Amino acid sequence: MGANSSTINELSENDYLKKLSGTEAISENEPFWNQLLSFTFSTPTNSTDSKLLEEATISICKSLIENNPRTGNLGALIRVFLSRTKELKISAECQNQLFIWQAHNALFIICCLLKVFISQVSEAELLLHFSYQKTDPGSYESEVEDLLEELLFCLIHLIVEVPLLDITYSILLEAVTALVVFLSYQLFRKEIINESVIHKYLMRGRCLPYTSRLVKTLLYNFIRQEKSPPPGSHIFQQQADGGGLLYGLASGVASGLWTVLTLGGVGSKPTPVQEQSSPLANQSLLLLLVLANLTDAPDCPNPFRQAIMSFRNTQDSSVPLSPSPHSFQINFNSLYTALCEQQRSDQATLLLYTLLHQNTNVRTYVLARTDIESLVLPILEILYHVEERNSHHVYMSLIILLILTEDDGFNRSIHEVILKNITWYSERVLTEISLGSLLILVVIRTIQYNMTRTRDKYLHTNCLAALANMSAQFRSLHQYAAQRIISLFSLLSKKHNKVLEQATQSLRGPLGSDDSPFPDYAQDLNVIEEVIRMMLEIINSCLSNSLHHNPNLVYALLYKRELFEQFRSHPSFQDIMQNIDMVIGFFSSRLEQAGSDLSVERVLEVIKQGAVALPKDRLRKFPELKFKYVEEEQPEEFFVPYAWSLVYNSGVGLYWNPQDIQLFTMDSG
Repeated sequence: MGANSSTINELSENDYLKKLSGTEAISENEPFWNQLLSFTFSTPTNSTDSKLLEEATISICKSLIENNPRTGNLGALIRVFLSRTKELKISAECQNQLFIWQAHNALFIICCLLKVFISQVSEAELLLHFSYQKTDPGSYESEVEDLLEELLFCLIHLIVEVPLLDITYSILLEAVTALVVFLSYQLFRKEIINESVIHKYLMRGRCLPYTSRLVKTLLYNFIRQEKSPPPGSHIFQQQADGGGLLYGLASGVASGLWTVLTLGGVGSKPTPVQEQSSPLANQSLLLLLVLANLTDAPDCPNPFRQAIMSFRNTQDSSVPLSPSPHSFQINFNSLYTALCEQQRSDQATLLLYTLLHQNTNVRTYVLARTDIESLVLPILEILYHVEERNSHHVYMSLIILLILTEDDGFNRSIHEVILKNITWYSERVLTEISLGSLLILVVIRTIQYNMTRTRDKYLHTNCLAALANMSAQFRSLHQYAAQRIISLFSLLSKKHNKVLEQATQSLRGPLGSDDSPFPDYAQDLNVIEEVIRMMLEIINSCLSNSLHHNPNLVYALLYKRELFEQFRSHPSFQDIMQNIDMVIGFFSSRLEQAGSDLSVERVLEVIKQGAVALPKDRLRKFPELKFKYVEEEQPEEFFVPYAWSLVYNSGVGLYWNPQDIQLFTMDSG
C-alpha cells in the first residue's frame, strides 16, 4: 500500500489509493494489486477508529465514485478479491497465510469503499458501478451485473466454509461486516425496504442453498464468543532463520498506511473491555438479527427467518423433522449457556426474544431446563436497573418474561428455586428468596418506576400480564414480596383518589371554560381503574387458587385491610371484591377469637390454621387469568429500526454519519 504513509491523515495522499480511485483503468493482472494489498494492520474495532478512517479516505472514495464509470476499477478490485479467495479453505488448513492475508486486505478495502458508495448512491447506481468495465466512458455490459451476486455468494461461502483459526479470524470478521454493510441501505431510508436487488440475491439464486449453513455459522460464532487473536498472531512474523519471501512482503510495508490502525486506536492501548470482547461474535449476532428481519418478498418468505424458526437440538431425536427446507440442528445446551451469559447486551436479549417467540423447539427446551434461574436472573437485573437501560431493552426483557409466564410449569418451578444473597437488589437485603418472589418484586418495582417516570401504558400492561399469568401458581411468597403487592395496590389507591378529587374539582369549575381539563382526568381515571381492577384480579386469583400456600399475602392483606373498603361498593370492582372481602372478614374473625396483642408468629399460625378450615366453596370462581403475547400487526416497523439501531450503536468498527441516518432518530437507540 506504500511505505510513505505513516498516519491516517496521510491516506488521502497515498499514491496507491490515488491510483485506484484515479482516471487510469487498472487491469486485474497488473502487479499493482500485489503492491496495493501488501500491508499489515489490525482491523478497527470501534466507531472512533472507523470515523477517523472514513474521514481520511472519503475523498478517495468520492473520486472512485466519479471515475469508476470510465475505469471499472471497483469491479477489477472485486475480481482480484474473488481470485484470492479460491484457495482460502486449503490455505487455512495448510497454514498458508499469503492468500488469507491478501484476500483480507482486498476485502477490507472493498468494505471501506462500499460503505461510502452505499451512503452516496442509490442501489440502482451501485449495480451500475459493479458492471462498469474498462471500456468507453459510461458503457457497460449487462451480463456482468452478476458480479454483485458473485461477491455476495463468495462472502457467504467464505463464512460457512473457512474454519475459524487465529489466521482466519480477521477475514471472517471482515466478511460478516461486509454483509452488514451491503444491507445498510436500510439506514438511509425512513420506510422499511420491501424490494431490493441485494435482498433478492441473498434470499434466492446461488445464495439460497447456503441459508441454513449461514444462520448456523453465525449462531455458533455467537455461542463460541472467540476473542480476537493477540496482535501479530494473524499476520506474518519473522521466521527464526531470518525470514523469507512472505516476511519480506509484509515487513516491506510495516510502516505503511494501515499499521497505525491498532486494536485500541491510534496511539492508544487496547482497553480491558476490548480485550475481553469478541468482535466476531458481536458482528455475527448483529448480521443474524438484520437477516432475520428482512421483509418477506411477495412470492418468497424470508428464508433466514424460516431457518431461525425451525432449527432443532442436536441432542433431541424425538423432535420430528421440520418441513422447512432451511432447518438444521445445533447444540441447544451451548446456545442456552451463551444466551444466559450475554443477556446484558440488547442484541442478545433481542435474539432470545426472537427464539422464544418464533422457534417452538427452543421455547420447549428453555422451559424444560432445571436451571431456569440462569436465564431469568440476568433479565431481572436488566429490569432492576431500568433507569440505566434504553426502553427497547426493557420492553424486550418484559416480553420475554411474559412469554415464559404463559407456561404453568414455569410459574410453578420458579417458586421452587431458592436464591441466596441477591447482591444487585439494594432496596432490602435478601438473604434467601425464591426466584418467583424475586420476579414479583422486580416487576412491581418496574411498574412503580413507570408510574412515576415514563407513564407508559404498554409497559404497565406487560408487567401486569406477567403477574396475572403467575398469580394462580403463587407459592410461599416471601413476606417482602407480599408486602410489595399490597403496597402497589396502596399506591394505585392513592393515585385513584387524587385523580378522582381533581376530576370532581374540575366539574365544579366555571362552566364554559375552554381549557377545561376534565377529559384528561376522565382518561386518567379510566386507566387507573383498569390497573386497579387488574391488581384486584391478581390478588383474587392467588387467594382462589393457592390461599393455603401464601400466609404472608393474607397477613399483608389483613394488615392493610382498610385500603379495600372504598372499593366494595364501586361498580367497577364489586364482583372481584367479593372474595377479597370474604377472606378479610373470615381471617379477621379468627384473629379476634385468638385474642389481642398477638405476635407476628402467632398471627401467621392462626392464618395457616384458618386456611385449612376455610371452605373452598365459599370462594367464587372466576375465569383463569391468562395473557398471551401477541406480536404487533406490522412487527417490522419496530424490529427493523431496533435491529439497525443496535448495528449503529454496537457494530464492530462501523461508523455512519448520524446526519445521514433516516431510519430512526438518534435518541431511539
